[in-house]
Amino acid sequence: MSTLSWLAGIWLSAFTSATILPGNSEAVFAAALHFQPQLWLLAWLVVSIGNILGGLLTIFMGRKLLRAPDSARHAQWLQAAQRYGPISLLFSWVPLLGDALCGLAGYCRWPWFSSVLYLSAGKIARYGVIVWVLI
Repeated sequence: MSTLSWLAGIWLSAFTSATILPGNSEAVFAAALHFQPQLWLLAWLVVSIGNILGGLLTIFMGRKLLRAPDSARHAQWLQAAQRYGPISLLFSWVPLLGDALCGLAGYCRWPWFSSVLYLSAGKIARYGVIVWVLI
């Protein structure tokens, strides 16, 4: 398998893992590190970019959701979300929770800069731990 094809594979896996689609990016990334350990930095970069872009797509989709009618429950839900705000995107890598956080970030229209910053930090750190454990 060529380097380009396995890089494309880990990128695609990471991208889909950050959306509502399944991707198993951690397993694919670990396998890539096992077979090509000398390219760990390039693989880390590719998998991180793919996962970040997938998260940004989910934020974008959240921004396109129709607003729910105002209700007491809806207001409480939004107030709880705003309490933590974009910093909660540090946990955007957590399976299922991360997808919901990204969608919520879009729905609440959290600022793009801080959303991208925290989302990126969380996802890069998650893959960094995998590199640290395996290399």
